[in-house]
Amino acid sequence: MGIIRIANAKQMLKRSITPKKNGLLSAKDSPKKGHFAVYVGETNKRHVIPLSALDHPLFQELLRLAEEEFGFDNSEGGLKIPCSEDYFEGLISLISST
Repeated sequence: MGIIRIANAKQMLKRSITPKKNGLLSAKDSPKKGHFAVYVGETNKRHVIPLSALDHPLFQELLRLAEEEFGFDNSEGGLKIPCSEDYFEGLISLISST
């Protein structure tokens, strides 16, 4: 079951880091190599984080919650994380320091 979730998350991440073909996302909007974008909080604030965050158990739990709340078949193309911006920023800071 966990492998299926990871495979679904990888597909979603591929869509979120691949520039849109219709020209709505320019090259300057694309995350730099080794990073991906997520959208957090009620305002869907965009955060670009390193791919290495995917290995951290706390981030994996956030992905599980995102799958439960939003699913991975999001037509908007972004990976939404269901938590407050403050919580997310604190979590990323914690992950980065370990």
